Amino acid sequence: MLWVKALHIVFVASWFAGLFYLPRIFVNLAMVAPDSHAERDRLLLMARKLLRFSTLLAVPALALGFWLWLGYGIGRGPDNDWMHAKLLVVALSLVYHHVCARLLRQLAQGQSLHSHVWFRWFNELPVLLLLAAVVLVVVKPF
Repeated sequence: MLWVKALHIVFVASWFAGLFYLPRIFVNLAMVAPDSHAERDRLLLMARKLLRFSTLLAVPALALGFWLWLGYGIGRGPDNDWMHAKLLVVALSLVYHHVCARLLRQLAQGQSLHSHVWFRWFNELPVLLLLAAVVLVVVKPF
């Protein structure tokens, strides 16, 4: 079980590293001058590759997490309200990941309605999600 737990932590941290950096690329894309086609194309390429890589990292993170939950029974039992909250955080993280993919498509098509300031605030959400997940798993406040 400890190997599964260790790998789960590594994949979650790696997935979130992508979720931390992808919106930073969006900030730069929102700030790029309209005539800077090479810079825009380079940032879009970086964002697409990072999204693909982050998606690939999310799959084993989720699979290993479900293995711990369903296979080893972590978070099951009478005092498992923290696990329900953590599963909500996981669902919100998946929604955030999906929104990043949608925003990237909009940016690639030149249809984004958001400013670089909006993207800076959007960039803070995965920090809060990861903080909530870690506190729920370690502290188990309820």
